[in-house]
This record gives sequence, C-alpha cells and structure tokens, in this order.
Amino acid sequence: MDILFQGGGALWADPSTDRARRFFADKPRALIDKVMTVAEAVRRFVHDGDYFACGGFGCARIPTAVLHEILRQGRQHLRFAGHTATHDFQLLCAGNGLGQGQTLAAVDIAYVVGLEARGLSPHARRVLESGEVACTEWTNYTLALRFKAAAMGVPFLPVHSLLGTDTLRHSAACVVACPFTGEKVVLVPALYPDVAAIHVHEADRYGNCRIRGTTVADLDLARAAKRLIITCERLIPNDDIRQDPSRTAIPFFCVDAVCEVPYGSYPGNMPYEYFSDEEHIRQWLSAEKDIEEFRTFLQKYIFEVRDFTEYWQRCGGLPRLQELRRQEFLLHRGL
Repeated sequence: MDILFQGGGALWADPSTDRARRFFADKPRALIDKVMTVAEAVRRFVHDGDYFACGGFGCARIPTAVLHEILRQGRQHLRFAGHTATHDFQLLCAGNGLGQGQTLAAVDIAYVVGLEARGLSPHARRVLESGEVACTEWTNYTLALRFKAAAMGVPFLPVHSLLGTDTLRHSAACVVACPFTGEKVVLVPALYPDVAAIHVHEADRYGNCRIRGTTVADLDLARAAKRLIITCERLIPNDDIRQDPSRTAIPFFCVDAVCEVPYGSYPGNMPYEYFSDEEHIRQWLSAEKDIEEFRTFLQKYIFEVRDFTEYWQRCGGLPRLQELRRQEFLLHRGL
C-alpha cells in the first residue's frame, strides 16, 4: 500500500509483531506464585528507559502504589502512554522539573495534564510546556486501538478516526488507500509497552484477576504489555477463581507480579469499593502552584514514607477511607 500521508510525530515503541512474538515465546507460562511487594515488583520489572503504561481510566482504578514506587526508586527517562491519564500523569510529572532527574522522557498523548472537572495540574503543565518531554498526539480511541492491535498480534489496525484533524498531523499514524475499496484509511501502529501496571479488585497468587465495572482498554493492555504488574485490593484463593472462571478478566499467563495493596487506587476512585478523595486531590493541585511548597509536599507524601500504606495513613488513615467507602456505597445506591 502506498502511503498517502505520514504524521509528523515520533513512534516511541516498536510495533513489530515478529519481535514481540519472540519476546512472548520466552515468557514463562507456569502456574507459579507471583506474590511480592510493590517495591520488589518495580525493582524487578520497571527499568530506566522503559515504555510504561497504566491501567484504569481518569482517576478510576489507577495503580497509584506502583507510581509512587517508581518515583521513590528514581526511575528515569520513561516513555508513557497518556491514555486519559489524570492523577497518574500528575504523579509521573513529579519526577521532572524539580532537580531530581527526569522520570518522563516522552509521552503518547491522548489526554493528560487535566484532572477532568478538577482542573489542570500546574506542575504537569509546567513540565510539558518546558519542552523536556517529547510528545506524539493520539486520541483516546486510537491509543486504545494501538493496544488492541498488539493484543491481536498485528502490526497495525485501520480506522477512519483522525482523518481531517490536526491530531493526525502530530501523530505517528499514516494514511493509505484501502486495497479493497480505494477509500482513505488511517493505520495506527501496534503498541507493546515494556511494562504496564493495572489495579484490580481481586487476584489470586498466580495472577488471575477480577475487575468489577468498566475495564476500558485494560484487557488489551494486559495482553500487549511485555511485563505486567498487578496490584489488587484483595488476594483471593485460586479455588475461588476455579469455582467461577468466567469472572477472570486477566489470565495468569499475562502477569509477572501480584501485589496485594488495599486502597491501591487512592486517592482515585475504586468502583464499588471507595470514592475518590477529592479533598486530597485538591491539596495536590494547590501544592503544585509553588515549586518549593510542592517539594515539601512530595517529601511528606512520597519520599519520606516507606510504602503505600504509610501514605494513606498520612492522608487520614482508616477513618478517611471508611468515609470514602460510605460515599461510594451511597453513590451506587443512588442516594
């Protein structure tokens, strides 16, 4: 097929299905115990320069504990999939522009900087406007399709989306003539992240996962990622998984690490578990306005704590989380 138009954005991940197949062919598929701490999972599976992707959507079901640990361990020069990334992108940007290195080097952007109705992240905006993070543009839909292409084992998928937009001009997609109809279609390349982190409701020690509510792109992301860290609200027996295998959303053979992290999406929302902590998110947005205040804020909540449990204890502890559980319960009761 002749290329009629090529977007000017850079491609930050290799879309080759042959090279991906060779990697996955060597990935262990044994039913082995994968339980470990978040610190160990990040140490083993997240490397400087990796292409990293997060599960969840907006502030819902985000793997906050993994993001905190990436900052604490000082990972550098990551490339990132900004697929409706709100607090997760805000967190990763905390590793840039503060004299502590450069956590982010490049981003595939669909939706970043904004925390939806909460407003824009002042520091994430500073980081992007500084020019130190390279950007390629996509839409939420086309970035999700890139994960789907990888999950399917094909190097690209055709789509009509992006045609006639400036987003196409700043993407790494290309336009071709369909060999069957002659119509113009956009080809979006497969995206195989080096490592991904997904927070789920329940998992067994082998990595079989259950998710309640919307999964967005996570099922494709789990199959596209070369290495996958799962954090879960609850670790459950494998016998429970076997009694109702239809509830397994992500199978064990996709997973490299299982970390039990109660309240692991905090301060984001965990559907059917707890509501987002809007007060604490506002504290983040407020602290970011002043660089020195933000440094102090990060020391208190990220760098001076040993783990994620100590973080949410500093944010009000169990009484605050019980209140967020009550809010989520009332929400789903329509009260």
